[in-house]
Amino acid sequence: MPTITLPDGSQRQFDNAVSVMDVAKSIGSGLAKATLAGKVNGDLVDASYMLENDVGLQIITGRDDEGIAVLRHSTAHLLAQAVKQLFPSAQVTIGPVIENGFYYDFSYERAFTPDDLVAIEKRMQVLVSQNIEVKRSVLSRDDAVKFFRGLGEEYKAEIIASIPDNEDLSLYEQGDFTDLCRGPHVPDTGKLKAFKLMKIAGAYWRGDSDNEMLQRIYGTAWGDKKELKAYLNRLQEAEKRDHRKLGKSLGLFHAQEEAPGMVFWHDKGWVIYQQVEQYIRTKLRKHGYGEVKTPQVVDRVLWEKSGHWDKFGDMIFTTHSESRDYAVKPMNCPCHVQIYNQGLKSYRDLPIRMAEFGSCHRNEPSGTLHGLMRVRNFVQDDAHIFCTENQIQDEVSAFIDLLFEVYKDFGFEEVIIKLSTRPENRVGEDDVWDKAEAALEVALNNKQLDWELQPGEGAFYGPKIEFSLKDCIGRVWQCGTIQVDFSMPGRLDATYIAEDGSKQVPVMLHRAVLGSLERFIGILIEQHAGTFPLWLSPEQIVVMNLADRHVEYAQQVVSFLENQGFRAKIDLRNEKIGFKIREHSMQRIPYLLIIGDKELENKTVTVRSQKGDDLGNMSPEQLSGMLQKQIHEKN
Repeated sequence: MPTITLPDGSQRQFDNAVSVMDVAKSIGSGLAKATLAGKVNGDLVDASYMLENDVGLQIITGRDDEGIAVLRHSTAHLLAQAVKQLFPSAQVTIGPVIENGFYYDFSYERAFTPDDLVAIEKRMQVLVSQNIEVKRSVLSRDDAVKFFRGLGEEYKAEIIASIPDNEDLSLYEQGDFTDLCRGPHVPDTGKLKAFKLMKIAGAYWRGDSDNEMLQRIYGTAWGDKKELKAYLNRLQEAEKRDHRKLGKSLGLFHAQEEAPGMVFWHDKGWVIYQQVEQYIRTKLRKHGYGEVKTPQVVDRVLWEKSGHWDKFGDMIFTTHSESRDYAVKPMNCPCHVQIYNQGLKSYRDLPIRMAEFGSCHRNEPSGTLHGLMRVRNFVQDDAHIFCTENQIQDEVSAFIDLLFEVYKDFGFEEVIIKLSTRPENRVGEDDVWDKAEAALEVALNNKQLDWELQPGEGAFYGPKIEFSLKDCIGRVWQCGTIQVDFSMPGRLDATYIAEDGSKQVPVMLHRAVLGSLERFIGILIEQHAGTFPLWLSPEQIVVMNLADRHVEYAQQVVSFLENQGFRAKIDLRNEKIGFKIREHSMQRIPYLLIIGDKELENKTVTVRSQKGDDLGNMSPEQLSGMLQKQIHEKN
């Protein structure tokens, strides 16, 4: 007589063993219809899983994250079944869940085409309409190898043969298709109603370039068609906002093969870069940071001592001179310790806040490079705080204030916060970890911030807080971080004289607000779709004349605006005014000023916003006041 305890604490008793689905049916037909799987004492299981003893049970539906993962994994099997029906000689390999979807790799004698993708998706829809039951069975490893070899599935047999021979394996059967999988899976194919195949790509078998190139079909799946439509709309919006396309069309930057993963900033893009850097520099000064500059190339001995030489390995660019090996700086922290070490430090000197816009190089794999988002050369708004253990909480609290000021000015209101605590492999005593973790937690709670705990996800040298931004189309970008480091200061001989006269090792807080400036500017381009707020816009104002007799006054207006600190330019081309307006609007210029006879006579300008709004006539002085206020308020 099992007693089932539900998440709300209520209990249900049954005379005999029951399945997860039976429990769902006892609660209500609506829940049973929505049931995808169950969570028994914290473990995910199929809806057909039998409950024989007293357990805690959560019914998993498409509203749960685990339910979405089950849907996506089951849709990968649906894809494979459709491919096998349409292309019987194709061999199946692996089909995992990925962010926002799934993929499945196939071996086939010819390349799949876009028309094939359409046909496969149609066949998947047919299989959904048939409500095919999904059944789980268990085989020994050797029997599973024989089974799949009997089907001609050599790749699948190879995977199974690499599994220890004393393990039993679960197989899932739906109609004429059987696949190896741990599960769980949906009860039947009728549950898979919201999916779309996205694209075809190449992938090496088992990720090894020495192996055969397979064909990977990507897809996405969601709890319902409304969520699917919303996701596809987000993809369309993201495509329009792609910073690489906007970077080219707006003349901001480019990349080329001669310098992979490194950015060629054009004039307008460099204006944005400088605005971001100068803004952060001003904020740092107000918050008590001193700015430093350290060498770009440093002897490998320092990197070995700090631990980075072993940690980064092939990701470090190296050079050689006069029988010495050097590293092109992959990060700034060891060099900051060298500055700290110049001269004896007392507890009265702490905290010391040291900032650098340090240019770093990391040899990222070429396949991971992506516009401004993943580069080999980047500049961080990097800083390190040297402090005592008792100062950690106050410094973290002050950093959080700085971070939220910055994010608000850049237009980001929603920040996701995660606290990562001690991993299994770590350095430092537990009592120090206790103090550091408590300091981070207290700092977050004192700010009344919502945060998520990530147990065991801290760095080996200390816990950390991660700050992620959610953009206007719902994407999440991890940017800011503050990390507590017990290890590096000691490894690099940093000390201070404590109040009792003893030598102590300072705590080192690694912190960044934006992270990589390159990546953050890429995020800004996509957040604003290239239409930057006035204070960031590389070209803020364009003055246009209607006729030659207006040229002199137009030049006077531009000169006045430039003297007021605005980035203004003049367009005196012999073109129709409508053509000029369209062209500059396409370049996302915030304000267009038109000068004709009336404006010349009254010493005014007609103001048009980038959105196309006619703001009427005003004097250059009135316009300057309006725009100065807008820049000051970061609107």
